Amino acid sequence: MTVDRERLVAVWRRVTALSWPVMVEQVTRTLMRTTDILVTALFSPLAVAAIGLADLYARLPLRIGLGLSAGAIALSSQDTGSGATANRDEAVTQAILIGVLSGLPFALFGVLFGEQAIALLGFWADQDEMAEVADLGGTYLAIILLTAPARHVALVGARALQGTGDTRTPMYVNVVSNGLNILFSLVLGLGLFGAPRLEIVGVGLATAFGNVFTATAFLTAIATDWTAADFVLPRRLVIAKQLLVVSAPKIGEGFVATAVEFPFNALLLVFGAEVNGAYQIGRRVYQQVTSPLSRGLNVGASIVVGQSLGDGDPGGARFDGWATAALGLVTVGGLGLGLAALADPLAELFTDDPKTVPVAAAFAFTYGVTAPFTALYVTLSGALQGGSDTKTPLLARAVGLLVFYLGFSAVTSLLLGWGVFGIYVGIFLYYVSAFCIVAAGFEFGGWATRATAMMAERGSTADDD
Repeated sequence: MTVDRERLVAVWRRVTALSWPVMVEQVTRTLMRTTDILVTALFSPLAVAAIGLADLYARLPLRIGLGLSAGAIALSSQDTGSGATANRDEAVTQAILIGVLSGLPFALFGVLFGEQAIALLGFWADQDEMAEVADLGGTYLAIILLTAPARHVALVGARALQGTGDTRTPMYVNVVSNGLNILFSLVLGLGLFGAPRLEIVGVGLATAFGNVFTATAFLTAIATDWTAADFVLPRRLVIAKQLLVVSAPKIGEGFVATAVEFPFNALLLVFGAEVNGAYQIGRRVYQQVTSPLSRGLNVGASIVVGQSLGDGDPGGARFDGWATAALGLVTVGGLGLGLAALADPLAELFTDDPKTVPVAAAFAFTYGVTAPFTALYVTLSGALQGGSDTKTPLLARAVGLLVFYLGFSAVTSLLLGWGVFGIYVGIFLYYVSAFCIVAAGFEFGGWATRATAMMAERGSTADDD
């Protein structure tokens, strides 16, 4: 098969131009989360486990926000490509409103049941350790879930603007927000510059502030002339329906991922709280190095595929998706393999606990060698999302997580006696299987035809303008 190199390079340049602001934004976001882990690690390994377990519950509203943002970027990119800006603005408005309302129950849950929720995860672990973990994690969880509605607004607002081709405004907002978050985590967590030493409470307050700041900034940007998108009075049910149709599988995908994390973390706790903490550190090392690139390319793939479909070029959309996947393989895959080679010294940056370091390095190595498959999976998922297909990534995530990440890991580590090594293998097989499914769906699925039909239904095709 011959490849049009000039066309390939042109796509790479366009995707890079769209993606680099997302990458910069994600560097600061992952650095913010890494700072939280580093600061928390200064308190104790149990504190690291507490923040990691609390984040499991915090991912529930995150999944809804990401799901709604998938619908927002799909419709926004397609309608931008076809010039149907009125439909785009209504989709943005409705997605943000739904995000605010859906975040309220989580705020209530965090305040009322935070500590009990953390304790539930460790019912078969050492109860003395879990009592401290639940106390610390419950307090942190209550603080950050109070701002779940604001987090939804931040996620939807960013993706909606990125769909229009404006990836710089989200970068500006999130870089400032994440920088302030990092600063407040250090100051309030460690008690610097005369501030009280609040430890894990300070880390939670910094995150909550960042959520509110980001949401306020995006609402202001959309409501003013700063961005191409604007708020409008919602009137068309077909747009709301399509927004939910695209968002629902993405939300389901996120819920499956989060649901699996609960028993998976309980599985890790069987081997001790130090192993759970090592997993949090090992995954954080990987995410800090590769996640910004992966997420940037995921967004870039959604934009170019969606806008090509909006412009009436499904063949170009398919080429754009594969070209972006190839770029991800070269960049993210290469970084991941480099991470695997440096896993030990990188893990030592987070902790010097002799029980935690070697296991954390092993988790970091595992994530590193899976990076080529992860890069292809993430970019092709973004391409499918730009084509309004969120069902195929849902299938890929569900199969990979249930069969390999959890099922294979549990059987091999507990029943077959492989120990933690079985979990390493399960993680690797998860990403390999997920890539195979999205690759088949992108190459052979009918996503382009379906997306075109949906645009025609809402009056957003280029021929209608």
